[in-house]
Amino acid sequence: MDAMILSAGLGVRMRPLTLKTPKPLLKAGHKRLIEYHLENLANAGFKRIIINTSFEAEQFLKLIGGGERYGVEIVYSHEGETPLNTGGGIRNALPLIQTDAFLSVNADVWTDIPFGNLDLPQHSLAHLVMVETPAYKDKGDFLLEGQALQIPKESQHKEAFTYSGIALMTKEFFSDAPDGSFPLYDLFKMAIESDRLTGSFHDGLWFDIGTPHRLEKLVERLNLSS
Repeated sequence: MDAMILSAGLGVRMRPLTLKTPKPLLKAGHKRLIEYHLENLANAGFKRIIINTSFEAEQFLKLIGGGERYGVEIVYSHEGETPLNTGGGIRNALPLIQTDAFLSVNADVWTDIPFGNLDLPQHSLAHLVMVETPAYKDKGDFLLEGQALQIPKESQHKEAFTYSGIALMTKEFFSDAPDGSFPLYDLFKMAIESDRLTGSFHDGLWFDIGTPHRLEKLVERLNLSS
């Protein structure tokens, strides 16, 4: 199975750290954020990884290269100067993905989720890893009922979990996707309507590295465990 690391965002909320450096290439401890994923994916048995790029794309080639040092093959999907958002970025990269099902991972999260243990239910178009909604979010994304994901009503938002940015997906999931830029959430809603979006809960470590402060918190956690 191939994997894709979503790395094309502009990292606006991380400025000034991302004025010259793409967010996935920022360091957390002694490694770059994307390197944690590359090593964990390699350890889980993934051999081929697609990375989409936009801002300062040449830095990925210079610092990460073709994947040899991580024991994987890296293929790049460049989106030009304007990123295609999460959904558009994956749809644009589909011709580079060689397996019908693949793992999608946001570059700006850090986690101890065992990538090799994730399973895609037979009827599912996509299977999302869900986590507890962090305190800095006003509300969660989806309710998890067994393996079925549902859109919460306004009164249910406190019960909802947050999408971790990690999912198993199928190419069929993108069969009705529009051209150009769009968020994955649009496709999630469509799959829920047809009862073909599933999820599972991860109760381990997970960090969304969306701001400099959250990056500092991750570095503190890594220092404690080193």
